[in-house]
Amino acid sequence: MELKVVKMEIPEGSNLVLGQSHFIKTAEDLYEAMAGTAPGAKFGIAFSEASGDCLVRSEGNDLELVEAAKKNSLCLACGHTFVLLMNGAFPINVLNAIKSIQEVCGIFCATANPLEVVVAETDLGRGIMGVIDGFVPRGAENDQQVEERRLLLRRFGYKL
Repeated sequence: MELKVVKMEIPEGSNLVLGQSHFIKTAEDLYEAMAGTAPGAKFGIAFSEASGDCLVRSEGNDLELVEAAKKNSLCLACGHTFVLLMNGAFPINVLNAIKSIQEVCGIFCATANPLEVVVAETDLGRGIMGVIDGFVPRGAENDQQVEERRLLLRRFGYKL
């Protein structure tokens, strides 16, 4: 077994959801979840199938995000995984809808941070071992930073 690190390319202003799924209809079901949960969002989806033709299947309503999702999926080269890129919505707006899709097995991460994926490669193929999402903590927040966090959540409309 060989371990590799694959850097995900997240377009400026976008968020990425990386997950594992198990069936060819994943791309279409993710499309429906996005369109039904965040109808104003722009998004691109890529699903890497692990049997049959072993193709990266894609859907979306924004060509640039679809192409970026496909590029990330091809760089990962891990079967039964999906990459979802979105603008105009946050993952928090769509994660429950994504997790409720029958064929979605799990979510590795949802982020706008720099993202590296640790991939194991064997004679059979490649699989995601884990993710490195963002940077190392620099300390704990102080009282002023607590207030800034609370104000940010209110500015985004998540708190009263």
